[in-house]
Amino acid sequence: MKTFSKLAAALSLPALALASCANAENGETTQTATTEVSLTVTPMGEFERPWAIEFIPGTDWIAITEKEGALKLMHSANGQVVNVSGVPEVAFGGQGGLGDVAFLDSEAEVMGARTIYLSWAQLGEDGETRGAVVGRGKLDCTDPDTAQMLCAIEGLEVIWQQTPKVEGRGHYSHRITFSPDEQYMFVTSGDRQKQTPAQDMTNTLGTIVRLNLDGTPAAGNPFAEQGGVTAEIWSYGHRNLLGIDWDAQGRLWEVEHGPAGGDELNLVREGANYGWPTRSNGDNYNGVDIPDHTDDDGFTKPAIWWTPVIAPGDMVFYSGEMFADWQGDALIAGLGSKALVHVAIDGETAREVGRYEVGDRLRSVTLAPDGSIFVAEDGEGGRVLRISK
Repeated sequence: MKTFSKLAAALSLPALALASCANAENGETTQTATTEVSLTVTPMGEFERPWAIEFIPGTDWIAITEKEGALKLMHSANGQVVNVSGVPEVAFGGQGGLGDVAFLDSEAEVMGARTIYLSWAQLGEDGETRGAVVGRGKLDCTDPDTAQMLCAIEGLEVIWQQTPKVEGRGHYSHRITFSPDEQYMFVTSGDRQKQTPAQDMTNTLGTIVRLNLDGTPAAGNPFAEQGGVTAEIWSYGHRNLLGIDWDAQGRLWEVEHGPAGGDELNLVREGANYGWPTRSNGDNYNGVDIPDHTDDDGFTKPAIWWTPVIAPGDMVFYSGEMFADWQGDALIAGLGSKALVHVAIDGETAREVGRYEVGDRLRSVTLAPDGSIFVAEDGEGGRVLRISK
């Protein structure tokens, strides 16, 4: 572990911006160099396999989940780190472990314990199967903003679970977001590398679910009359959805991994079927072709797709003042691309306008109150970096 004094040295990084161009024959995105954007990247600390970073509303503290099952808080100005107790036991392995962390903006002024939502991979009772779950509890900290601060999660209980639990350790997805009015919680539920369940609405694999804040199915969901877990589904035909956020117009977007090619950014529509695994702009890893999307295939099409892939880790819509020209644009943390991918939204379509190499594999991205951007690198010793002008 490096010392904080060494990590905190700011580094002025001229990052090459790469504009996206569409290939007229197949729609693949290619990259052409345009201008250089000067970014200041400040390492704030190192963590073990960080998976999600999220500012606690109304504070300067960032909640950071570590995949093996730890939750830590880091002060965004001085790098102070506090361990949080009361974290659930997780099924660590493969792509599984402790996942997302989320808070309610409406509790920004709360002085005491506030609601915290976590997602994680949970082992089934048979000891063989696994599935994503979401839990809700209260985060309580004593002596806030002091060196003696102690934090614990109290009353954590599972309020939603991916159905069914299956064997394997991949494609949990389990990102959490709340509707702008905070009436509903949306959770991404990956296909668990099983593919065909994404077209079968008797389960929640390969879907986005819309829930009440207590984890129950929300009234008015598109398939509510079918009952059971089908009543939870908002959209389906997804693969591995690792980023989800709302644009300035209040529209929900998600970014997901394709197979060998075909990563997608999608505008999420109520009741829509996005085609996986029947249609994809990528192919199976064994080389077997998957039919590409066509105008008449009956599935909802991506707003933009990538081959070669960017391997998205997370996404956020920029709404700060520090990078005023980026207002309303999507920023995607790239794993395989090892860059922050900048996407402009044009109505219901999108185009890549920049790619900024600020670290190694990027797992998560979030916005600070001052408009700076924080990203977390993937893997052991993954750094949390502050990006500013």
